[in-house]
Order: sequence, then structure tokens, then C-alpha cells
Amino acid sequence: MCGRYAQYAPIELTEEEESALHDLNAELDLAGVLNQREPRFNICPTQTAPVIARGEAGVEVKGLRWGLVPGWAKDIKIGTHAINARQESVEVKPMFRAAFKKRRALVPASGFFEWTGEKGHKQPWIIYPPDHTLMLFAGLWEAWKDTTDPAAEWIKTFTILTGLPGKVSGDIHDRQPVILPPTMWETWLDGTPEEAASLLEAVPEAELVYHPVTKAVSSPKSQGRQLIEPITL
Repeated sequence: MCGRYAQYAPIELTEEEESALHDLNAELDLAGVLNQREPRFNICPTQTAPVIARGEAGVEVKGLRWGLVPGWAKDIKIGTHAINARQESVEVKPMFRAAFKKRRALVPASGFFEWTGEKGHKQPWIIYPPDHTLMLFAGLWEAWKDTTDPAAEWIKTFTILTGLPGKVSGDIHDRQPVILPPTMWETWLDGTPEEAASLLEAVPEAELVYHPVTKAVSSPKSQGRQLIEPITL
């Protein structure tokens, strides 16, 4: 699973990434938008984080709540059980299948955390690209409203798809976020469900590295660049 991740500046996009974003929305300055936001070194479930999705104004970056809540849910708390969607079952699982058909998203991340070891003695690690480039995870989003409250407003939520790990992340955990290369961004957002399903079967392995970090990251209250700095075990 992916239960914590980080997204922080400075963000610099490659020419290939800029071109892929231009194809989605010529006006979207992703690096500019993300660099203007406060750095996030410990994004946790139920918190709001930037997500790229197609809305009424085209493809844009919006702040969504992490933990997908389908429109039919009676309680927003169900989202705590849907921070991740398994790649293998996302098309058919009732929690995710409607979003998979119509509401796919990209989740920007600089790195993600996993833990090893026994309960009570778990060691956190951050996993990230060796060149520190931005990753875009495959995601889904939904809109939900409490129908029991006449004054309730729509709440938009998201989940991150996970699949089998690569060579590096497999050292730490048996799952990892689905990391999409620029050539797949447009198809993931705008393709048919059949095209999106085929895409998931063809995602190349991302080049990643990792290092141990302070156990302070295990607390949702912890923030700061020190959470991603390497430590000596």
C-alpha cells in the first residue's frame, strides 16, 4: 500500500513532461502551481493534497481529500479504507469502478514512505526517483455529499492506485504506487476504460532509490524537511 507520501519544491519538469502537460492543457503550469504551495513532507490519509484531474475548466490542479468516498456512501469515514485501489481489481470493485470509468486522476509526488520491521519497532524509508524528478501516480477521484444535511457541500476525494513493486521498492514492501510516465498521462485521464485498463498492464518499471528516515514521520503531526533526510541505522 501507499499510506504516506511527500510533495515538495523545487519542481522542475523535463521537456517531455512539459510537452505531455501542454497536450492536456496548454495553460497548465504544473511546476508553477506546485512550487507556490507549501511543501508537504508527510501527506497523510484524510488530508487535502494537490491532484490533477479534468474538471469543467479542463485539466487542472485541485486540492482533494485523500481517501476516496463513492457517491453512494452514507458516511465519509469509509474513505479511510480507500486510500489505495489495487490495480488488479479497480475495474470491478464497487468502491472504485465508477470512478475508474469516468474520473481518473494524476497525483503529484516527490517520494513515498514505507516501513519495515516488527510492530513497535518499524523503520520508515522514503522511496523516490534518483534524479529527484516529480512522480505522477495513477489515481481516481469522486465527489460526495452528506444527504442527511441540507446545508452540506460537495467534498472531492481521491485514491492512489497500487501495483506490484519494482526491484528497488520490493526490498521494502510488496506493493507500490502505479507511477505513470508522461507518455501515459493523457490516456490515463481521457482514454476509455478499456484503454486505461490496457495502460495499467503496460506501465514500465520506474527507476527508484531509497534511504532510511527518522521515525518521527510515523506521526501525522510531524512536518519539515528533516523527515526526508537520510539517517544512519
